[in-house]
Amino acid sequence: MNKSKIEWCDRTWNPVTGCLHGCHYCYARNIAHRFCGYFRLQETVEGPNVELNKPAIKMICDKQAAAPYPFGFDPTFHRYRLGEPQLVKKPQNIFVCSMADLFGEWVPDEWIEKVFEACEKAPQHRYLFLTKNRGMTKNEKRLSMLWKFFNSGNTFNKWLGYSVESGYKLASALNINIKNTFLSMEPLAYNASSPFQYGVFINSVKWVIIGSETGNRKGRVIPNRECIEAIVNECREKEIPVFLKNNLAPVWGEPLIQEYPWGKG
Repeated sequence: MNKSKIEWCDRTWNPVTGCLHGCHYCYARNIAHRFCGYFRLQETVEGPNVELNKPAIKMICDKQAAAPYPFGFDPTFHRYRLGEPQLVKKPQNIFVCSMADLFGEWVPDEWIEKVFEACEKAPQHRYLFLTKNRGMTKNEKRLSMLWKFFNSGNTFNKWLGYSVESGYKLASALNINIKNTFLSMEPLAYNASSPFQYGVFINSVKWVIIGSETGNRKGRVIPNRECIEAIVNECREKEIPVFLKNNLAPVWGEPLIQEYPWGKG
């Protein structure tokens, strides 16, 4: 589990890595491909949807080094990471699976169950999950699993977020009826001249994060202030905390609005 440079969390924890959404702007895929490399294990494993019981090792100039993404961005379950939250005693805001979509259709239910169990064993932390899977309501078993985890026990320490660039795609996902939900509008892919409808979706969550696209991809969309203001104003009307990521400073100016639904971060 690593300390994070992501402003709205303290640490990232990746018991599962890899994703099959194929978003063209994905920063995580670039990181995974950069640090995959060659590796060797005691046992033979094959991807995708592979499981590792111990860290993978790669050779660099005849020296061993850790291979955090041995299969690149193929979905991988790092079982040996499940106990990491228990090793950190001080309460943390933990972004779970920043290098994956834990709730993607391709992820086995057993992987999700094991991650949830690990969270329950370290209840001192606040766990924040993000997904782009709009079809979760169509899978009754998956829906039941999510509902049970997020709506039982210490619910205020369990947050389910929806990662969106567009409000149009979100209606079915927000019908899950989970207690603590939030939106991560990053990368915000609208300019002021583009139509957008966030109202019905913002009304269904307790927190909104807004950010520009990470990195320097050619053709990346940079939202303008008017677009951000429209969302911030709507959050203000509905008394929903809003968090502007640091990469919006060139557009919004400073100070940035950086609020949390649980008070100061």
